[in-house]
Amino acid sequence: MEHQYFLAKWLSGEMDEKELISFQNSPDFSTYERIAKYSSQLEAPKLDVDDFYEKVISNKQRKPKVIFFPKRNLLKIAAIFLMILGISFIYNATKSNIQIAERGKRTSFSLPDNSNVVLNSDSKIEYVKWNWNNNRTLNLNGEAYFKVAKGKKFEVNTPLGNVAVLGTQFNVKSRNNKFEVTCYEGKVRVLFKNKKIILQKGTSVCFSDTFFEEKNTNATKPKWTENQLVFSHETFQNIIDELQRIYNIKIELKCSPKNQLFTGILPSNDSKIAFEIITTTYHLKLSKFENGKIILLDN
Repeated sequence: MEHQYFLAKWLSGEMDEKELISFQNSPDFSTYERIAKYSSQLEAPKLDVDDFYEKVISNKQRKPKVIFFPKRNLLKIAAIFLMILGISFIYNATKSNIQIAERGKRTSFSLPDNSNVVLNSDSKIEYVKWNWNNNRTLNLNGEAYFKVAKGKKFEVNTPLGNVAVLGTQFNVKSRNNKFEVTCYEGKVRVLFKNKKIILQKGTSVCFSDTFFEEKNTNATKPKWTENQLVFSHETFQNIIDELQRIYNIKIELKCSPKNQLFTGILPSNDSKIAFEIITTTYHLKLSKFENGKIILLDN
């Protein structure tokens, strides 16, 4: 109840400077501020103040001690009470749902319309359940595979680009400065900066600041769901980053810079074979493998 008391004081502008600073530093302040902004734009039903007041004070069913409030204060209390109820409802309705796959793990879940999502290691999805069927939009950081239920437009926003679809299966990967989308069924629209591409079933596209590739694929779902990491013209550092995510280990590089781009497949369920391929390709040796940490040196 304490937070409702402070919320009421904030809404009525009765907080002193110390209370205001403390309230603004609370975790939920940004949410309350945003909701208050939008709720202030809503048009409330008209209220006959005099009629409302007369009905309240004319109620004589209770005859104990009666405390009379000035009409102005009574209306102010009623308005604040209604505002708190409205904010509580909007807050619960618009609260974000977050799904996270930690390093070295995957997670699967269903969205409110029964669309299915498989979230790859070290990835995060955020969405709002309220009014989902009319606004199927989510935010992705990392990589995820989607099987979308039929319905209105389905949209995936990432820090690098946007994907919009209508009932389909597709994979989105947004890591560092690289944005990859593959369509396995249906059709997707991909937006990356000023470029817009329509992908049909069996096609994929990859963007970065210096690289662009569009190609066909015979796969029916992402290879990472089958424990295979597929790379195309990938930098050495990005491969190391991916191995750290998938195997949840720390890799320390004590080797010369590697400018050779890598195209190939690494297993995501057998670290020994994965590092044998990397050390052979880049002429490295694995110096240490203990306590979740390895060191790579020039051979």
